[in-house]
Amino acid sequence: MRRSDREIKGRTQIIEVMKKCDVCRLAWNDEGYPYILPLNFGMEEKDGQIVLYFHGASEGRKYELIAKDDRVSFEMDCSHELMLKKGKEGCSCTMKYESVIGRGRIELVPEEEKYDALCALMRHYHKEERAFNQTVMSRTTVFKLTVEQMSGKTR
Repeated sequence: MRRSDREIKGRTQIIEVMKKCDVCRLAWNDEGYPYILPLNFGMEEKDGQIVLYFHGASEGRKYELIAKDDRVSFEMDCSHELMLKKGKEGCSCTMKYESVIGRGRIELVPEEEKYDALCALMRHYHKEERAFNQTVMSRTTVFKLTVEQMSGKTR
C-alpha cells in the first residue's frame, strides 16, 4: 500500500468497514479483461474465515466465469464525503472514504446451505430479523466468496 498512513491495520476494523458498505464489486478474469459486477452481499465469519454471500438469477456471465476460474477480486467502499481544501486556488478537493479490497475463491452454494446464506444477506441490510419469501429460493442462485486476503484503507 503506497499510503501506509491510511491503512486500516486491524482485522476487526476492516470487518467494521465491510459492515458499513452496501455494495461489493467482484472482478473475474475474462479473456484478458476484468469483468466487474456490483452486487449486494452478506457476510459471515466462520472459524476465523470471512465469507461473503451473493445472489442472483440462475443464468448469466458470472456463472460462466465461475466455472472457468474460481479466483476473484473484490472491492467495497463507503463513508464518502467531498472535502474542499481551504486556502487553495482553483478546484482543489479530496474525498473522505473507507474501503476494503481483497481476493479469494468463489463457488456456488449448495441447496442445503442456501437458506442460511440468504439470511446472512438479509442481516447485512436489516437490523432486525427479517423473513423473506422462501419460494424464491428455487429461482435464486447463491454463491459465496471465501476471502483469502484483504486490506483496508481510510481517509
